[in-house]
Amino acid sequence: MPDWAAKLRKPSRYKVLYGGRGGAKSWTVARQLLLDGLERPLRILCAREFQNSIKDSSHRLLSDQVKALNLTGHYDVQQTRIKGKNGTEFGFTGLRHNPTELKSWEGADRCWVEEAHSVSKESWKVLIPTIRKEDSEIWITFNPELDTDYTYQYFVINAPKDAIVLYVNWRDNPWFPRVLNEERKRMKILDPEEYKTVWEGKTRAAVSGAIFAKQLQRAYKEKRITKVPHTPQVPVERVWDLGWSDYVSIIMVQRVGLENRIIDFLQDSQREIADYIATMQKLPYTFTKDHLPHDAFMKTLAADGLTIASKIEKLSNTQIEPVPQTTVADGIDAARAAFSYTWFDKKKTREFLDSLRHYRYKVGEDGKVSRQPLHDQYSHAADAFRYYALSFTGADNLPMNEEYVAPRVDQYVASAGWML
Repeated sequence: MPDWAAKLRKPSRYKVLYGGRGGAKSWTVARQLLLDGLERPLRILCAREFQNSIKDSSHRLLSDQVKALNLTGHYDVQQTRIKGKNGTEFGFTGLRHNPTELKSWEGADRCWVEEAHSVSKESWKVLIPTIRKEDSEIWITFNPELDTDYTYQYFVINAPKDAIVLYVNWRDNPWFPRVLNEERKRMKILDPEEYKTVWEGKTRAAVSGAIFAKQLQRAYKEKRITKVPHTPQVPVERVWDLGWSDYVSIIMVQRVGLENRIIDFLQDSQREIADYIATMQKLPYTFTKDHLPHDAFMKTLAADGLTIASKIEKLSNTQIEPVPQTTVADGIDAARAAFSYTWFDKKKTREFLDSLRHYRYKVGEDGKVSRQPLHDQYSHAADAFRYYALSFTGADNLPMNEEYVAPRVDQYVASAGWML
């Protein structure tokens, strides 16, 4: 075991290990949990945000370590469980879609959350109070992605008082393999920016392969992600992406002169449309128009005999406008162009911007990048942004692959006062 592993044997509610590749974080945690389960009976939950099958879990890593530590006489490695002769049990689950199964682990002694950078705020809100046995511990391992990721903010930047937080990299692994060291040195020369994240565990501006990475970088550089004031005399329009078990994402926009200003954002799941409307009615905005995707006009999605569109119209008394239909690829092109004439409120749209930084294409098992975006917890806000781009610029009157830079308000206020 590496020297830093001694801290894992000290009692603490949270044990957080983060950093780049090659630090043996997961390998060491797996060994320590197996040894702890050898000393006394423990219920240990191994969790990830997404687990479609046992292949997606840490089951294989733990079973390999059972053999490496010569503990096959103590642990029975089953297809979906690992059980010790003294009653120790390892179970595996995904957090995102298994809240019911999670409740059965209220008596867990340990919970190991692997690849925790992708665990959402909602999943943590369910998991943390579930692991509530006296002296229970939550162990967290991850390679950081973005500095805005909830796990990074909650357990590293604003770490709980009862947390052991360890920054672990390749140089902290006394058995760091030569073949990985060659890969590390090669990336450091060929791609120094990517190297900082992959091998040194530093956060990046957007996830690797993010669809809007360049546009976000430019928006930050041009200071269009800033404090954006709400102009009371200007109406606010909303753009919706609809879901139920998935998120409903709502962008709130003001058109001030030739500028589009995204001043606020609301996102949640498993709430009635009336709840979202009631929440937004408490805001100091005058809503006049709602832009809705085509499925909002389908009666199969209706509640109480109304389509979603008619229900929003009835509750809000706003003008309803369908989003122009086009392909996802054309919508992404429109969204890329829309960055150049859109201003974002840095504070109120933080969750929205974080989703755009994570929005990326699918990658197949063969490593090939698909032309279809990955459907995950970040894609709903990005879909709303696609709808916004199509609704506010007009798919027919703006070149998809050209960028338009709007003048600042003070450049045309004298001649366009009527627009304000």
